Amino acid sequence: MKSATTFLMFQGQAHDALEQYKQWFPELAVETLTYVENTQQVAMAEVDLKGLKIKLNDSPIKHNFSFTPAISIFLACETKEEIESLVEQILDGGQALMPLDNYGFSKQFAWIQDRFGVSWQLTYN
Repeated sequence: MKSATTFLMFQGQAHDALEQYKQWFPELAVETLTYVENTQQVAMAEVDLKGLKIKLNDSPIKHNFSFTPAISIFLACETKEEIESLVEQILDGGQALMPLDNYGFSKQFAWIQDRFGVSWQLTYN
């Protein structure tokens, strides 16, 4: 095996998601980004978020499925302020699967879906 990477397949929202993620995560580095000619449809992009490589694109084929919350991106935050800020931003247009709270296994934890349907687990101990 040469590599393993998380892959997010959008259906027309990859550009907007990428722009949003760059705002939420200033450390996100866009390593490659190509568009379908004369559109804002992402043919393929690769980003690096704190060492996590994520590929994403807009599927040229329409599917009857989207993201499942059973698979999520897990982020360990450095401060209470950081987790509170990220949760607030990601919840804008999204939904809480487990609202920010102390669940025993983490002093501050939230499991949320963003407005694109991608699930995020955030923790701060």
